[in-house]
Amino acid sequence: MTTHEWNITGMDCAGCARKIKTAVERLPGTADVEVTVISERLKLALQGGASAADVESTVRDLGYGIAGVKKHDHEHGHGHDHDDPADRDRTWYQTGKGRLVILTGVLLALAWGAEWLFPAVGPLAFTLACLTGLIPVARRATAALRTGQPFTIESLMTIAAVGALFINAAEEAALVVFLFAVGEVLEGVATNRARQGIRALGQLVPRTALREHGNHTHEVPAASLNIGDIIQARPGERIAADGEIIEGTSGIDESPVTGESIPRTRGPGEDVFAGAINTQAALRIRVTRQASDNTIARIIRLVEEAEEARAPTERFIDRFSRWYMPLIVLASLLVIVVPPLAMGLDWGTWVYRGLALLLIGCPCALVISVPASIASAMAAGARNGLLMKGGAVIEAAAAIRTIAFDKTGTLTEGTPKVTDIMPLTANADEVMSVAAAVERGSSHPLAGAILSRAADLPVLPASGARDLTGMGVTAEVAGAPAFVTSPRTALADGVIGTDVMEQAAALEAEGKTVVTVYRRGAALGLIAMRDEPRADAAAAIARLHAMGISTTILTGDNPRTAAAIAETLGTAFRAEMRPEDKLTAIRDLSGAGGVMMVGDGINDAPALKQASVGVAMGGGTDVALETADAAILRSRVQDIPGLIALARAAMGNIHQNVALALGLKGIFLVTSVLGYTGLWVAILADTGATVLVTLNALRLLRFSPDKKG
Repeated sequence: MTTHEWNITGMDCAGCARKIKTAVERLPGTADVEVTVISERLKLALQGGASAADVESTVRDLGYGIAGVKKHDHEHGHGHDHDDPADRDRTWYQTGKGRLVILTGVLLALAWGAEWLFPAVGPLAFTLACLTGLIPVARRATAALRTGQPFTIESLMTIAAVGALFINAAEEAALVVFLFAVGEVLEGVATNRARQGIRALGQLVPRTALREHGNHTHEVPAASLNIGDIIQARPGERIAADGEIIEGTSGIDESPVTGESIPRTRGPGEDVFAGAINTQAALRIRVTRQASDNTIARIIRLVEEAEEARAPTERFIDRFSRWYMPLIVLASLLVIVVPPLAMGLDWGTWVYRGLALLLIGCPCALVISVPASIASAMAAGARNGLLMKGGAVIEAAAAIRTIAFDKTGTLTEGTPKVTDIMPLTANADEVMSVAAAVERGSSHPLAGAILSRAADLPVLPASGARDLTGMGVTAEVAGAPAFVTSPRTALADGVIGTDVMEQAAALEAEGKTVVTVYRRGAALGLIAMRDEPRADAAAAIARLHAMGISTTILTGDNPRTAAAIAETLGTAFRAEMRPEDKLTAIRDLSGAGGVMMVGDGINDAPALKQASVGVAMGGGTDVALETADAAILRSRVQDIPGLIALARAAMGNIHQNVALALGLKGIFLVTSVLGYTGLWVAILADTGATVLVTLNALRLLRFSPDKKG
């Protein structure tokens, strides 16, 4: 079994993708067929039976462009630099559908001219104009019919146009074919607008990089960089790869990647993204990710794969449209047959009305209403550093009623600092030296604070460090066990008394986290640290409350420290929580409606999965992009209400679109049957509804997460 991948052009909605998928799945030997509209990709596995050429022939017969993805692009992560099918990135009048519009429009104009000059020739001229525009549509309808899809927009269009010719309505038939072609072009133009935001991400990474080789630098393709390579980024240049700064300090403009508009100063030891702009000084950077796995490549992949996670509303409409079209065909047939046979009415009149009903019944606007909004919302989110993995996540986020926040690194800066050292049986330096020896190698923010404070002290030998699961850390330091734990654990171990606990409690009441440093039977001292709330945290919590969303903090910290932070921010809290306790808390909170969990994506993984929507804040880390349902690339608490506002705006847009599509259908179904509107009005209404729905969805591209509401 071999995997093949192609780029497809001409797909304007989920209906197009379904048509291609159904046709290709019927070919012998095909498996795991995936078709995505946003990325315009077809991916499948072949095992005997059909060949790649058969797949391409089938797709072309349906009226779509197809070209294989180059293997070179997959190896280096540039799946977007491919052999483009002919219609990609061309203006509308250069595409096949655009040329058909121009041709049918010219023929229609000539037919009107011929009818005015030579009335007897008019019907023949209109018939010629109709057939010229109808032949490509009929060919696609026939190809779909051969793959077991009789109820497509092309088949309804073909039946209606041919039927109109038979009842001597050639002028309307030609006009209907022209308007249908115009509608297809407008759909394509509108859908491409939704793709542009995602495509633009792929252009952010520079094509070349300055790679160091010995004492020299060479310009090489960015796609050829390997992990460990040293590259240089000059002022004003885009950084060519995800990496770590090893020399130089400069302002880094990450707005192309995360949407953060203010450049942030970064220096040695700090990470930078591919595509970010180096604004001030030359930097030397060690590459930490291959081109195929850099932050931008993963964002693009996430957005493309998100199409599979369709919203429940979209799945319902998809199912609805499958039986809706056969019902419309049946209703049209009844309108044509019943009045003449049952009541002796004129056949020509009711055939005409039945054909109009057939056209107005096309579900294009309804089918495209949800995916167009979802695509626009995801593109707007990606541009602002808000990533949601598909329509299902957007729909769930719009219904959130409670948000549970992890504290450290989410609501706080995540960089606590030592504020107090209280010696008990050792001096301050010894307390810090022993604590640093125990914590060496730990990635916890509190360990970072201790190690930073003890940087200038003697390094004590330590081994066998292990975590005490929510209680602290222990290690062999200078040949004897040493512990760094919470005061409560130290009290239970009998190494401190109630008097020391009272001192710890006083520090905790100030919002500080306190640890006890001790050896067997002897407490060396207390260390107090404080992690300040993020500057925007209080305003973000207030905005969430204004949106009708309740908030709570789930933290492993002690109740007094948690209470101090919670009071500052104006939120509820639950303290001394282990990972399994957070999981239980999420289940409890779910009783009041949808729950969102916001954390760092590592310690909170179980809770993130349990929540209706798990959101990771992590500046594009592996976990932030892959563990949770959504990710905030900027470490801004304000982006949480922004994420929910975007989801609510998307769902409001979807409801508007569905109402618009069904409303127009309902009105013109009635007027068509009653004879008030004819064929050309029917197709104009269908095309108009599709275009209106798509244009309404595109309004989401202007969304700003900082806009209140």
